[in-house]
Amino acid sequence: MRDCPVLYADEAMLVLDKPAGLLSVPGRGDDKQDCLSARVQAVYPRALIVHRLDMATSGVIVMALSPEAQRTLNDAFAQRRVDKRYVAVVQGCMPEQAGAWGEINLPIVVDWPNRPRRRVDHATGKPSLTRWRRVSCDVDCQTTRVALAPVTGRSHQLRVHLMAVGHPIVGDALYGGTDPTQPDQRLLLHASELTLAHPTSGALLHFTSPPAF
Repeated sequence: MRDCPVLYADEAMLVLDKPAGLLSVPGRGDDKQDCLSARVQAVYPRALIVHRLDMATSGVIVMALSPEAQRTLNDAFAQRRVDKRYVAVVQGCMPEQAGAWGEINLPIVVDWPNRPRRRVDHATGKPSLTRWRRVSCDVDCQTTRVALAPVTGRSHQLRVHLMAVGHPIVGDALYGGTDPTQPDQRLLLHASELTLAHPTSGALLHFTSPPAF
């Protein structure tokens, strides 16, 4: 499949490795019809969307191959029974956590005048929790590689949370992570691991995809 490696396939579900720069589903306008779901459905006509990754985010994504599997997988995501891990490179050196996970617990709401942006809002935002752990720090470049584990699944959650604590993701034009000397820098955010129960058998499955950065 063009630029969308299949990591796993059976009669109930597909697991794919989405490239950065590709929409998960069609957008508005003729120029936004090329997307992961369209490419997959050209090969697997029964494929159904379960969850999404931002266009600029790469990595592991699941699709169902029946309405029953889609309902089961949707319930698993909604009830937080899916373990998702990401890797990102952020601006600045984040503090050491002595091997433990830190938390960013800040409510998020749509920034209506500036859609599709989201923002932290303590009065009207929805509860949003991200766990993070520093992997390494590049002192010369003043960047930090972090592992991220979102507990909730708000749109743009990881990007908003990291920007809110002063460490926007490198390459994030929407949330202040761009470097004017590298205008074409991709967003350095990758969905690297996904653990969930198979929608039919209930067997626990674990999928990985190493980041390209």
